[in-house]
Amino acid sequence: MRSEGRWAKRLLWWDGRVGLLLLDVAVAVAAIVFDLGSVRRVPVPESLYVVAACAAGLALLARRRFPLVVLIVASVCLLAGTTFLPSMVALYSVAARHGLSPATGVSAVVVAVNGLYRQFTDSFDVVSMVATLSLLVVAPVLGGLWMYQRAALLTALRDRAEEAERNRTLLADQAVLAERRRIAREMHDVVAHHVTAITLQAGALTLAPPDERTAEIGENIRSSGVVALNELRGILGVLRDSSSEDSRLSGVGIPVAIRKLAGEGVNLILPDRWPEVPGDVGRAVYRVVQESLTNAKKHAPQTTVDATVTTTGSTLTVTVTNRLATHHSGVPGSGYGLVGMRERVELAGGQLRAGPHDGRFDVVASFPLGQAEKPS
Repeated sequence: MRSEGRWAKRLLWWDGRVGLLLLDVAVAVAAIVFDLGSVRRVPVPESLYVVAACAAGLALLARRRFPLVVLIVASVCLLAGTTFLPSMVALYSVAARHGLSPATGVSAVVVAVNGLYRQFTDSFDVVSMVATLSLLVVAPVLGGLWMYQRAALLTALRDRAEEAERNRTLLADQAVLAERRRIAREMHDVVAHHVTAITLQAGALTLAPPDERTAEIGENIRSSGVVALNELRGILGVLRDSSSEDSRLSGVGIPVAIRKLAGEGVNLILPDRWPEVPGDVGRAVYRVVQESLTNAKKHAPQTTVDATVTTTGSTLTVTVTNRLATHHSGVPGSGYGLVGMRERVELAGGQLRAGPHDGRFDVVASFPLGQAEKPS
């Protein structure tokens, strides 16, 4: 049914507007009735006159797409004694479609010649000539040109509005990009500086440690600082260029990035064949694993963390679980880790469940794969 509707809309020339169709039908019927009710000036058989009147009237249904053809048909029907009403409507349609053009000029001359020839076959009168030209030619041409200019003005206003909308969107994008770059500069100048200082001091501690335990702690701090700097570098790249995170966390890059997160004390299980997932789902999976591992190190240090990513025909599930600990590392958290994780998962179309269960803390995020598997 929908394809038939599109086919019918392409076939006709009323742009799917029923009002225009009804208007043209009314004009055609009025022209036929007017012709059949008028006095014939040319002695022709009645059947021929009826056929000519109907042909001239029905031709008006095509005046929006083929006004020149309609004018030719109406001019030919004048030979059978029909009135000038179809010719006037056809001339109006030519002017409305073509504006000030040679087609409009030629059409006006044709109608003027036909009118003057029939009007002044026997006698000539200047006043009658002016009245005839005004009624048959000037009025339809002026009306058509007015409609042509009106349509051109509406098109120009529509184009100007669309251009203004594009400019507004461009300015908004530029403002967002400028703000993101400002934030990136602030993060680089403040956060990166302090993290670099912590990493350097931890590295210096490992060079001459007082004991083996201190050396181990210093190395862990240094390694964490290096990872934080790498992550910060990636975040700064995302703030400056939104396409950098898409390229880094998309396709086969997701399992590679997740494996880099899994260090000592993490049992990581990934599917043998990574499914095709949208970019927002891949980034959400990565962030869920990253945030969950970070929370586990903060709140349950020296415990084993199990991180598993499984896939079924329609769902990708991320499960990160660890045993609850009686004490944590003492590192303060932002308080928005789980909130941000949940928002990211929901924006990607998934669901998140996080909380203690049977002596363990479980984070389970599931994402639908139905849309990703459909061919584009």
